[in-house]
Order: sequence, then C-alpha cells, then structure tokens
Amino acid sequence: MDSHIADEFALLPENAAELGLELPSRPSARRVRTDHDEGHVSAIKWGDESPRAVFLHGGAQNAHTWDSVVLALGVPALAVDLPGHGHSSWRDDGDYSPWPNADAVAAAVREWASEADVVVGMSLGGLTAIRLAAVAPELVRRMVLVDVTPASIQRHQAMTQDQRGTVALASGPAVFDTFDEIVALTTAAAPHRSASSIRRGVIHNTRKRADGRWEWRYDRMRVLRDFTLLWDELDRIDVPVTLVRGGASAFVTEEDVDEARRRVADLKVHVVPGSGHSVQSDAPLELTETLRASL
Repeated sequence: MDSHIADEFALLPENAAELGLELPSRPSARRVRTDHDEGHVSAIKWGDESPRAVFLHGGAQNAHTWDSVVLALGVPALAVDLPGHGHSSWRDDGDYSPWPNADAVAAAVREWASEADVVVGMSLGGLTAIRLAAVAPELVRRMVLVDVTPASIQRHQAMTQDQRGTVALASGPAVFDTFDEIVALTTAAAPHRSASSIRRGVIHNTRKRADGRWEWRYDRMRVLRDFTLLWDELDRIDVPVTLVRGGASAFVTEEDVDEARRRVADLKVHVVPGSGHSVQSDAPLELTETLRASL
C-alpha cells in the first residue's frame, strides 16, 4: 500500500473486506466544507441523501476514524473533522476545547445534516456533542457518547502511558523522518489492531512536509479548560443519551457512570468487552449494533 495516495477514499474497499462486508459498489463519499467566522470545517458526506447520523471524532483523530462504523451501518452520514484536525482549519490560539468546537461544528451540521437522527461523539467529539446540544438543541435529537464523560480529562491525567494507548501519541513527537516510523509507533501503542487498519489510520492522519519529513495532520491543543463544567450542560440535555464504554478503558469509571445517570434521565449504558478508548477502531461492528438501536 502506498503511503501517499491521491484519493482518500481508495482504501474503502480494503476496509470493507477486512470487516467482512460485501459492497455492491464503491461507497458514495465526498468532501464537503462549511466556512464560519474563524475558519472552515471539512467533513465527509456519506451517501446522496440527507445524513441520518453525525460523527465527531476524538482529539488527535479525524473523520476517517469512523470509516468502518459508517460502512457497517450503511446509512447516509456526516463525519466531521473537528477544528484543528484532518482537513479543517487550525486556530491561532490553539483552543480546541468543546466550546469553540461546538460553534464551528454547528455551522457544518446545520448546513449538511440538520435532520440527523443522532449525533455520535467519541472522547473530545463526545464533549463537543454535549456542548452542541446546549447551543444548538435543534440539531441533536439523540446522542451517543463513546467512552467519555466530562470527568474523562481528569482520568486521562492520572493514567499511565499504557492506559492511554494511542491517545499518548498526541503528546509525543510531532515530526518524523519517515512514514514507517509513525506506523511503528502507532503499532506499539495499539498492538491488538491489524497492521492494515493501523496503516490506513496513519495515512489519513499524517501528511508529508516540503522537507520530505512527515507530521501529524492535527494541531496541538494549547488551551486546556475545565471540562467538568460540561456536567451542567449534560444536566440540561433533554434527549435520549447512550454512553458506550470500552471495557478495557480507564477513561470512564463507575463513579462517572453514576454521575451521568444522576444528570441524564434517559441514559442507557453499554460496555464493549475488551475494547480500549477508541471503540470505533477496536470494535467497530459491536459499536455499529449499538448505534442501530439509536436509529
């Protein structure tokens, strides 16, 4: 597989085959863009009809982290690159917290997926979804939070390097001599994933610099706010919420689940055994079945 591809969707057939999915033809997927006051948001629009699901990725990821789930789900969808990630614009102040994120994402969802049945957010994307429901409740009819609560940043700070998994890469080197060096580093952080899936992920999350070296396709978060303030936002949400936990993840504790139950009247909790923090990467088919219930 070439580490530099001109067509970002050329790897979808390989992805589908790895999942055991038989696709009659290449899936319909294209890049769309929404401009806002502080830059632009890029997203992948799956299908030709109005999206039924909106997907928001975690920090140091991008919209392609949802490829497996969207392929398996088989419904029109919008997978968004959060500000500072993927093909979306970077902020001068380095503030990629849920508050400015939600303002930018709202513009994109309003333009491309205003009638979506569910908003799915993992990690930073889940916290952004909570804030999105607060500032644009008409865009969030149901919410699925993937391995995150407003207390997760505190859990992250107390974790070991091994517990953080691939999340730890975001605080490591930003520039590399070769593409294969990044693949090796990612493989070490996620040894349970297939070599092909890791390589696809690195292809979508890196870019080659003018000097021939490689860098991540995301900016570093340089402003860290108190994410626990989002508990109060969650308190005011009046839509069904599903919390999906990775069974092998330390990002959400039983204490956090109890707090979420206290805040959300209509909360369902699913645990995916053996999965780490990125459930969409570790167990895409299991996550897909949970999402079907929200549709």
